[in-house]
Amino acid sequence: MTKYLHLRSITAACCISLSGCGAVGPDFHSPLAEDSLPTQFAQQQRSAQADAAPLLSTDIHDAPFWNQFGDPLLTQLVQQALQNNNDLGAALARLQSAEALFRQSGMDRFPTVTMNAEGRQQKRSAAQTSPGQPRSARLYSSAITAQWELDFLGRISRSVEAAQASMQATQADVAGLQIIIAAQVADAYTQLRGAQLRLQIARAAEKNQRSTLRLVERRLQAGSGTDLDAARARAQWLNTQARVPGWQTQMAVQQHRLAVLLGLSPDRLSAQLSNTAALPAMPPALDPGAPAHLLRRRPDIAAAELRLHAATARIGVATADLFPRLSLGAVLGSTTLAGRHLFAGDTLQSSAFLGIDWSFLDVGRVRARIAASQANAAEALSLYQQSVLLALEETENALATVHRNSNELSALKEAQAERDQAEQLAQRMYRGGSISLYEVLDAQREQLAAQDARAQSQIAAVRSSIALYKALAGGWTGLPQPAEKVAAQ
Repeated sequence: MTKYLHLRSITAACCISLSGCGAVGPDFHSPLAEDSLPTQFAQQQRSAQADAAPLLSTDIHDAPFWNQFGDPLLTQLVQQALQNNNDLGAALARLQSAEALFRQSGMDRFPTVTMNAEGRQQKRSAAQTSPGQPRSARLYSSAITAQWELDFLGRISRSVEAAQASMQATQADVAGLQIIIAAQVADAYTQLRGAQLRLQIARAAEKNQRSTLRLVERRLQAGSGTDLDAARARAQWLNTQARVPGWQTQMAVQQHRLAVLLGLSPDRLSAQLSNTAALPAMPPALDPGAPAHLLRRRPDIAAAELRLHAATARIGVATADLFPRLSLGAVLGSTTLAGRHLFAGDTLQSSAFLGIDWSFLDVGRVRARIAASQANAAEALSLYQQSVLLALEETENALATVHRNSNELSALKEAQAERDQAEQLAQRMYRGGSISLYEVLDAQREQLAAQDARAQSQIAAVRSSIALYKALAGGWTGLPQPAEKVAAQ
């Protein structure tokens, strides 16, 4: 793990010290040391060594990734999901809450001003009054109080720092969720079109096998065929026909998934997506850039680092409780027996004070809170380290999958072409009487398997490209900004 992370700065940051700006507690420093990272991904190096030219070469920042697949309907679906997805709506509500808490923490920098007023009807006992004085009286009072904590030790500034980092982490969460939702829509759409493609292949094979069955039945009626041949041909045709419901179910499942991602009831997109269409086109090759660039670009890494920043700032908030809190205050008031004389002449009263609040006998509880804050910061550091490693792992896996799928698809295209030719030759030779029906059925079975394998590889290639875009968090220039989304809601 030390290969990727510079821990010395965080170890120092977890010690309680006075910072140069006068705020107690550690100052935050990013734990990532870019010079400790490799210059490129391992799978990218292997791909470059295996190919005559580098596999990945296109700048990922040219456009939003969903535009790269050449499918206007996919683009429309992604844009709708980014506007209407309910998980994203909940994340935006959390962002609004975090922004409000940040604004609230900022108000602690300023004096707190309060005002109160009171009107009282009072009746005193005879023993409390002098002869000739009325026992009943009315009393009116009002006061304006201002109090301001002097932030010499940075308790307030650390609190604001923590709130700001938490708000920014929530913003990064929203951006990360946008990436996940867009990728999920693209992946579900690809699986839908893939199910339609495999259904087409099954139906074409079923039609071809049905034609062979009819030929065998005609030969049987003419006395040149056998019941065994007819049974074999019928069994293979029925077996291929049985594939159709499975692909129809898969299509329905992906239609429902897309509808929910768009914030709709599951049946709302069935009519729109029932027509068969081609798979999304393979996007241009990507240059993943250096691992350091990836870690700066991914919102989940940014969110983890910001939460570490907030946890570090809270150590300072807890540490400030070891020292007295100083505050300035002032009161301007008025007390009178007649309400109309409030704040008039000799009814005014005022005071100013310097307050000290210090629970010096409560140091055990304070140190316990400091220890808890330090433990929370250590937890945030571990979560950050894990998020870095998971991001690197996800990217390496995506690069490996893209490269292997490309090689696999190339081989399967050639294999399918050979199987198609073999099936056509078997049909002609059977009609000419030079081979048996068994060899025809075997050729048809292998042809269907080759066509379906190629389709699976095509689907996997598109899905792996989506996974790579998601891992790199690249091509996201068209995403709505969180502030724009909140305003829209």
